[in-house]
Amino acid sequence: MSELVTGEAVALELRPARLPSRGLATLLDLVVAFTAYVVVSVVVVVTTASLDDAAQIALSIATFLLVLVGGPIAVETFSHGRSLGKLACGLRVVRDDGGPIRFRHALVRGAIGVVEILLTLGVVACIASLVSARGRRLGDVFAGTLVVRERVPAARSGFVPPPPPWLAGRFQGLDLSAVPDGLWLAVRQYLGRMGQLDPQVGWAMAVRLAGELAARTGVPVPQGVPPAAYLAAVVQERQVREARRAFGGGSVAAPVVGAGAGGAATAYGPPASYVPPVVGAGGPSQERAVDRSAGPGTGFVPPA
Repeated sequence: MSELVTGEAVALELRPARLPSRGLATLLDLVVAFTAYVVVSVVVVVTTASLDDAAQIALSIATFLLVLVGGPIAVETFSHGRSLGKLACGLRVVRDDGGPIRFRHALVRGAIGVVEILLTLGVVACIASLVSARGRRLGDVFAGTLVVRERVPAARSGFVPPPPPWLAGRFQGLDLSAVPDGLWLAVRQYLGRMGQLDPQVGWAMAVRLAGELAARTGVPVPQGVPPAAYLAAVVQERQVREARRAFGGGSVAAPVVGAGAGGAATAYGPPASYVPPVVGAGGPSQERAVDRSAGPGTGFVPPA
C-alpha cells in the first residue's frame, strides 16, 4: 500500500492496481480504440477511393497512429490518467509522488505501450507487471507513473488532522521544491498515526521530521509553533499548491479545520511531562520550558 497525495489534494492510502484489474481496464480501452479505428478507417477508405495506392497507405498509417496511439495519449492527458477502461474499473494513473500525470507522462506511456501492448498482444506488459513490486509495466517505469486503485473504503483511509486555524496561509512563501517524496510520505504517515503513538515518542518524531523539513526548505520552524502543527500546515500548503496546478490555477479553499476523528486535532501539543528541544535558528540542541498551565496536548493556542 502506498500513502500518497493526489493532484486534487485528496489524502488517500492508494493501493497499486493488480494485474487482473489493469488487464480488464486495458481490454476495455482496446475495444473502444479498435472500434473507433475501424469506423475511422472505413470513412477514410470511402472518402479516398480515388487516390493512388501510395496515398492510401500513407493515410492508413496516419489513421493508425492518430487513433490507436494518439487517442489514448490524449484521453489520459485530458482526463488526468482516467481512461474509459480505468474509470470503469476504479483505476487511475498518477505520478510516483501521487500527483496528476501530464502530457509527457501520457506520451511515454503511449509510445512504449505500442510495443508492449499492441505489437506483443500485451505479453511484455503482463510480464513486466508480474515482475514489478508495484505492478508497473515498462511504460510506467520510464514515465515515472503508477496505476492505483481509487475505490478504497473510506474506513481504511488514515485521517490526517488539519493544522490549527492560526497557521492557515502562514507558509505560502516556503520553497518546497527540494523536499523529497520520501520525506513527504514520512510526514503524512506520522500525522495520520500520531494519535496512536506514545506522547514522548511522537513528540520526538515530530521534532525530527520538522527539523528535516526545515532544513530542506531553508527556513527554520517559527518559534512557538508545535512541530506537529508545523508539519500539518506545510503539508496543507503543498496540497493547496498541487490542487492549483491540477485545476489550472483557480482558487482552492483550504480544508476545514475540525475536531477530527477521535480527537486527532488536539494532538499537536507536547506531552505533559516532556521538555522538548526547539527547532529554530539556534538548532535543535537548545531547550526551553513549556507552559503546561493550559493542559497537555492542546497545541492550538497561537504564540503571544
